[in-house]
Amino acid sequence: MVKHQPLQVYEKQVFVSFVTGIYGCRWKRYQRSQEESSTWECTWFIILCSSFFLLVFWTYFWLVAQNDFNEFNWSVYNRSGEWKDETIPILASTTMGFSYIAFLMILAVFHISFGQQLNLYWVHKIGVLATLLTIISGVVSVDDIWADEWDILLVSLQSTAPFLHIGALATVTAISWLVAGYVVRRERSNSQVLVLLIYIIILLALYLAPLTFTCPCIMDRHGLGPRPDIIGRRGAPMLAPENTMVSFNRALQHGASSLEADVTISVDAVPFLMRDRTLRRTTDVSKVFPARQYDDASSFNWTEIRSLNAGQWFLESDPYWTVETLTGRDRSRIGNQTVCSLVEMLRLAARTNASALLNVRKPPPEHPRHRSWFMDTFWAVQKAGISQKRVTWTPDTDRGRVRGLQQSANEKLSVEEIRLRGITSLTLHYSKASHKDIQEYLANNVSVTVYPVNEPWLYSILWCSGVPSVSSDAPQVLRKVPYPIWLMSQNAYNFIWITSDLVSLAIVTGIFCFQNYHMIRWRMSGMQNCNPEQIMLSAVTCQSSRDVNIMKEKLIFSELNNGLSSTEEFSMICLPKNTHGPHSV
Repeated sequence: MVKHQPLQVYEKQVFVSFVTGIYGCRWKRYQRSQEESSTWECTWFIILCSSFFLLVFWTYFWLVAQNDFNEFNWSVYNRSGEWKDETIPILASTTMGFSYIAFLMILAVFHISFGQQLNLYWVHKIGVLATLLTIISGVVSVDDIWADEWDILLVSLQSTAPFLHIGALATVTAISWLVAGYVVRRERSNSQVLVLLIYIIILLALYLAPLTFTCPCIMDRHGLGPRPDIIGRRGAPMLAPENTMVSFNRALQHGASSLEADVTISVDAVPFLMRDRTLRRTTDVSKVFPARQYDDASSFNWTEIRSLNAGQWFLESDPYWTVETLTGRDRSRIGNQTVCSLVEMLRLAARTNASALLNVRKPPPEHPRHRSWFMDTFWAVQKAGISQKRVTWTPDTDRGRVRGLQQSANEKLSVEEIRLRGITSLTLHYSKASHKDIQEYLANNVSVTVYPVNEPWLYSILWCSGVPSVSSDAPQVLRKVPYPIWLMSQNAYNFIWITSDLVSLAIVTGIFCFQNYHMIRWRMSGMQNCNPEQIMLSAVTCQSSRDVNIMKEKLIFSELNNGLSSTEEFSMICLPKNTHGPHSV
């Protein structure tokens, strides 16, 4: 008769099973291994890490690029001819991809901390590779369509660098536990030295990184200048159709001190407001003049232009997801808007004591007003009855023809060239206006207007830089920024920087000492070079632990694979000598 005895009972490892099951579809204990990961699996781990860091970069880019979503959609429209909010699918796919890859990264870190062999499931390998290729194609596409937008990354660091530094320092400090475990608890090898060297270099680079930061908001509070004036760029285009009277009124209601508009000259010499080259996007020209919908906007006369509806497109396309917030009266008013003339906009500015910034588009060479566009615009200014000192326009050409006008250059110039041209103001894209340049311009009495500024963080760093005015598509957002979102003295930041470095250094040193002490004790216990058989025999006298149980279990299943003669022989190997009954553990 064969005598049956129970096998050794092991503690349940539910969390380890969950981690290894999700990551590598290894739900059973016998499927797991604490042996070294293969080169192939290490390669996939590197691919996973590469995907994660690329996704972090991609996600951060789109977070700070929210300031220019309107510009992105307009760039896509100029290529495709159809106006859609292309940022929605990008943000949705980025969120899903980042969540998926970040979850796999967390599982991989748990694998390393538990000493489990990395074995990424083939389905995840396909998902990781697809995510990596998608992000790479996205980066290439943005570089093709929107290459200038990469500059916002460096600009945003003026606001986010101190906080990103603390986050990166905390992350690298936490990783020291895994690095110490890899370096201390294994036999010495070249890979250990390399890992340790790379980690030390990264840690030192983070400790010294603040030396390279240029943050305008690290300054004394008493040195903060006045709040920059807000210019309603095409009015308030997020609340009403751009370049319409409703939009300009909304901008003034939300605190704009000036109005900015794009000016085009009709064939009968009437300056009107239109951003695009054609009338397709912001009017119903495709219904009224279908045969001419792709013609240049300046090829229409004022009577034809005035017959077009310039507000219904806003209600139908809802480009900024704001139509639901409008009342019935607002929708009715917006739906009846027509194309606005320059005179109408300037008269509104005159009545409200506001200034105006005009971006005049010179008509094409075949246009009948090609040579007289400047005078057409000047006569409109005079007809509106607004003071010439309150009207600024670009480009600064033909300045010698009319004196007394405020003209601004929309390109970055040296102080000498500004004096030579006789201009007193610049209208610059935020990526072209560095903190140093702004300070130099202001020191030479050159006024600077920066555009487009739609996010509080960008408005804050320009405020700290001393910019007198900003041009914004979202005056309703900037109105809610009564003070820079953060402001810190140099001494306060130095204290935070040095303290965080010292705390990190102490934690890292403590972790390495603890891991080394733990390893020394383990070696002194005689467990340094034990094979599975020795661990099994040591279990007779030593207290059971999770690592010992796992090694015994590996021995059990290896013996099963080799084929034992009987269950009784199998039980003799598994049971410790101090077993007193069939249910002993």
